[in-house]
Order: sequence, then C-alpha cells, then structure tokens
Amino acid sequence: MKIVVIGSGSWGTALAQTLADNNQDVLLYGVDQNEIEDINEHHRNEKYFKGVDLNPNLKATNDIHCVKDADMIVLAVPTIAIEPICKQIDPLLEKKAIIVNVSKGFQPGTNERMSEVIRRTISKDHLSSVVSLIGPSHAEEVVLRQLTSIDAISLKEEDAKAVQELFSNHYMRIYTGNDEIGSELGAAIKNVMAIASGILAGLGYGDNTRAALITRGLQEMIRYGTHFGGKPQTFIGLTGIGDLIVTCSSVHSRNFQAGYQIGKENTVENFLKNNKKTVEGVRTAKIVHDVAKENGIDMPICEEVYQILYEGKKPEHCANDLMIRKLKAEF
Repeated sequence: MKIVVIGSGSWGTALAQTLADNNQDVLLYGVDQNEIEDINEHHRNEKYFKGVDLNPNLKATNDIHCVKDADMIVLAVPTIAIEPICKQIDPLLEKKAIIVNVSKGFQPGTNERMSEVIRRTISKDHLSSVVSLIGPSHAEEVVLRQLTSIDAISLKEEDAKAVQELFSNHYMRIYTGNDEIGSELGAAIKNVMAIASGILAGLGYGDNTRAALITRGLQEMIRYGTHFGGKPQTFIGLTGIGDLIVTCSSVHSRNFQAGYQIGKENTVENFLKNNKKTVEGVRTAKIVHDVAKENGIDMPICEEVYQILYEGKKPEHCANDLMIRKLKAEF
C-alpha cells in the first residue's frame, strides 16, 4: 500500500517512522520546508526531536499532490485543520483511500467528532472508511521506539485490521475496535482532564489528588460518552482510562503543561496571552461545557476547567469547590 502521512510535526513524524520501520511505502507531507529538508538530508526533525536520528528510509515532501494515488492517508494535524486539509486533498484523490485520523477533539462550530468531519468532507468515491488511530501515546516516546499500545477504531472492520497490521511491530501493538463514538469522545474529553491534572500539580497537590482526579474524571467521560451512544466498556480500554492516565500524568502532554502553568500562577491570564502551542483541551472544555449543559449531563471537573479558562475563576477556588460539593455515594 502507498501511505501518505499529512503533518510533519511530532506525531506525524513518529507514526511515519513506525511505517518506515515496517518497510512500508510511506511518504511524509509537511508545509515547513526546513522540516522537510531536515528529514530528507539529515534524517532528523530537530524542531520536535532534539538529537534523535530517524529511520534513513523515511522521506518527506511539501507537494500535496503526493496523495493522488495513496491507498491510505494519515491525518496528523490539529483538529482545527482536519476540515481544511480534507477539502484540499479530496479533489486530488484518484481512488478510494483509508483515511486515518489521529487527532483528538471536536470541530469548532459544529461540535462534530473528527470521523464525522472526514466523512462529510471527503467524497464517497474517494473514501474507503475512516479509522481513528488513538490511545495512550506520546510522540516523544514512540519516536524512540518505546513500547506502546493504541487502538485502530473503525466502523469497517477490514480497514481497522489493515491499519493494525501496517503499524504493529515489536514496539507498537495495535488493537482494533468499532466503538467510534465512545473512543473518540473519551480521547477528546481526557484532554480537559489533563488540563485539570496540570492545574492541580501547579497548585502543589500530589499523588492522592491526581488519583482522585483520574478516577472521577473517568466517571465524567463515561457519563458523557454513554449519553451519546458510547459503550461503557470502551472507557476502561486504551482510548478511555489508558489515554486518561498517560495524559494526566506526563510532562510530554501539552494539556498537562498548560494546566501546570495555569495552576502555578493561579491564573489563566498569562497562558491565554502567550500560548502559541496547540492545546486541544482548551477548545474541548468549552464544547463539553456547552453540550453537557444543553443535555443535562453532570460534568463537575469539566465545568471547573471551563470556568478557569473562560470565566477567569481562580484555580485554587475551583479545587476547593470540587471538594465541598454535596456528599454522595460513589456509585
């Protein structure tokens, strides 16, 4: 199969290298000429991975026409870029391709999941299926070939298995699944929980607090996800608790880092003024807040993160307010 990975950032580079390690016919597309030259000439992507040597067989290009005869296209771009890139490549495709999404979040304005956006913007004549390749994974570790397990989720089982076989090797183990709703909602909401985890760490709270946050955060993910048709068991899998644990616990997580800065300063002001990185949990917090309110879904942690980000509430007050809510049974 000919595979094109769109997005020469950290995750796109790591996934493209995994395919190159598996001797697949893969090409990495990006718009930054410096990154393209660094990969092709020096077998590095220093902007994202300092001092890391990439597979020398990995090649990159800035010619978007490389997608025209692709059998599989991996979209490794932020959620806000999914719709524009799909509209850009759709007229170029010459046959049906498997579109693999690795972004975790919602479409601004419509609140669609990424698989819904892709199906809406790629014509039926060019789309075999959408596969969401998501789970507990940091590009910084995958590029170093550290052991990682994630899921290939699709409504079309044979395409999920194709992705599974293409990416799996001695350091990357892929499982398949078909709960698109539960998996994508869990993978998106965990970014909000990661901001909350970072805030608590920035405020000086420790392991007890993080354990409580992850556990109660999982309950909110289940509550939200099952309301829209997700399966409860999905949330105790890799795209649920697995992704939640790694994102709430790792300094590699941009969402955790953002939360940590906010908690350390006990204000969101400097973060909002100076942040230039993609922090998916910021947009997701507002979408989850609005949708939960509209549907009567109880999401206390997400609500507090929303109030910090969008209403200027002091993080220390949010932590306290969560603890003094009305007492109740856990289940």
